[in-house]
Amino acid sequence: MVLDIMRLSLTGLITTVALACAAQAQQVAPTTRPANNVLAHALDIESGRASARPNEPRLSSGAIYTALGASGALAQRANASIAGPAAGLNLSAGPPTQGCSNVFSSGGRTNTRVNQDCSLRRQAEEVLAINPTNPDNLIAGQNDSRIGFNKCGYDFSMDGGKTWGDMLPPFYQFLNKDGVIFDACSDPTATFDAAGNAYIGGVLFEILLADSAFVVAKSNAGIDGAFYHTPAALSFQEYRDVPLGVVANDNDPNIFNDKEFIVADSQPRSIKQNNVYATWTRFDAATGAGVGANSPIYFSQSTDGGATWSAGIEISGTNAAACTAFSGEKNAHACDQDQGSHPIVGRDGTVYVAFGNGNTTTAGVNQHMVVSCTPASNCSVPAGWTAPVKISDDFGTQPVGPVASTACPAGRACLPPNGYRLDDFVEGSLSVDNSGNLYFVWADFRNGAANCNPNGSAATATTPCDNDVFYSYSTNGGAAWSAAVNLTPKSKFGPTAQWQPWSGVTANGKTLWVAYYDRSYGNCETTGRNDITLAAVNRPATGSATVSYHRITTASMPNLVVANNPIEAGFLGDYMWLTVDAMGRPNIVWADTRGLFGSVEEDIYFSRFSGNE
Repeated sequence: MVLDIMRLSLTGLITTVALACAAQAQQVAPTTRPANNVLAHALDIESGRASARPNEPRLSSGAIYTALGASGALAQRANASIAGPAAGLNLSAGPPTQGCSNVFSSGGRTNTRVNQDCSLRRQAEEVLAINPTNPDNLIAGQNDSRIGFNKCGYDFSMDGGKTWGDMLPPFYQFLNKDGVIFDACSDPTATFDAAGNAYIGGVLFEILLADSAFVVAKSNAGIDGAFYHTPAALSFQEYRDVPLGVVANDNDPNIFNDKEFIVADSQPRSIKQNNVYATWTRFDAATGAGVGANSPIYFSQSTDGGATWSAGIEISGTNAAACTAFSGEKNAHACDQDQGSHPIVGRDGTVYVAFGNGNTTTAGVNQHMVVSCTPASNCSVPAGWTAPVKISDDFGTQPVGPVASTACPAGRACLPPNGYRLDDFVEGSLSVDNSGNLYFVWADFRNGAANCNPNGSAATATTPCDNDVFYSYSTNGGAAWSAAVNLTPKSKFGPTAQWQPWSGVTANGKTLWVAYYDRSYGNCETTGRNDITLAAVNRPATGSATVSYHRITTASMPNLVVANNPIEAGFLGDYMWLTVDAMGRPNIVWADTRGLFGSVEEDIYFSRFSGNE
């Protein structure tokens, strides 16, 4: 009965919080706030009631959009913007009942719709994993709003991405520490181990309670991700949803678990083969540290197929030369203002984790860092990890909102004429080849010109906005890194915007594949339309690399703004994904705004590049 009352009264209890529906719109102070202090603080920033401090790590977009939806802010934006059916929707051309698959084809390229629902609800912020025992078995995940709020959706393909099935995960029989199921799920993550077992994870959280958790489910080898079950070794395991693997579980109002990833050791020669590793950001508002919360990177591991997990430990460590500001730890050089960890496993079983860090002294200039744990080390204790090494500066100086017409949020960086939030902390991806060479890819605004208002207002910024994609490499296990290499220089693409890259390297290290959103085609820089481009960096660790570029999208994606979709405007996810299969082919998933039935809305699309496009 308590659970039913809570669910039925949720909408009534959350106070409507208005987003700006005009450039000078006045904010509405809430009378009821999320019970979690980290989430409440993030909602205040997003709604313009509080200002983010310089270099403050931000909560993930999936969590924020859940809070915005629960508060009524998205509904108010829609009501203020559109009377009647949303512009651009042609519901008279509705779908047949057998589902909503779709393929765009042009010039030998194919873009295949991954999520199969017909709901016209948002899917964005995606992940992709490939079965090492069968390269045609893929699993994907995305933030998914088909049943309201933000949930996690997962997808599977048995034929190399030609066709897909999808589902919502069995996460909602898991009871939190307050004895109820969770409201929302964000930041879906997926991986395969060497035997072909698949694992998925997500961050679960509440609106009116303080709870947040990081949980994992499993799909045994042979099921291929077609459904998920408890990872516990029970009788009739495949028929049970619970118990889930629990990486973290809190109901402290000052703790919020966020932006998690899992990766399994699928390396054939590793002594730790089939271990599953988890990293995430642990926001702690009680510290009063730095920019309002301590947010180190945490780590946990499972050695029994995801059933049990070691106690979470802080691995982001200290660096006297690089981490010099906003520290809340006893050590003044703690690297504890973090977000966006990305774990990978090397050929020998070494675990590498890259992350964004804000313990810097220059407003807007953050840094990317990396830590590692060797096969001989005990990764479940802090002493098993190296000290963090700086990879590169990150110039997160893009202009900030609010901009009512594009839904660029208050205090968030955007690249006009798009309203899609940018978070340089989480846009970095790490990969390793069989020789142990490491590659890191990110995007930033170091080349942004004055017209696009670096560190200024997105409302008065004008195009072009020259955001660029970079990579750096290490040939000594991450101890030292090359200078940043610009993959999208103005000399080749003009002062256009490229952002949200993801990357992977072939096993032999011959090619670093980098996919990213791109406004360099036609008049996209001024209209806000976008494409996906794939860069092939040949011999990336030699210092004399050559680069070729390939357009992946079959047509440019329309700009998603308040006028054509007020609910989804302003959100494209915090990252896209690319992974390289055993044959060296890049496989890409992204959020695409070319909706079905004439709509402009977000779905997940897939492409496998064969080199013929």
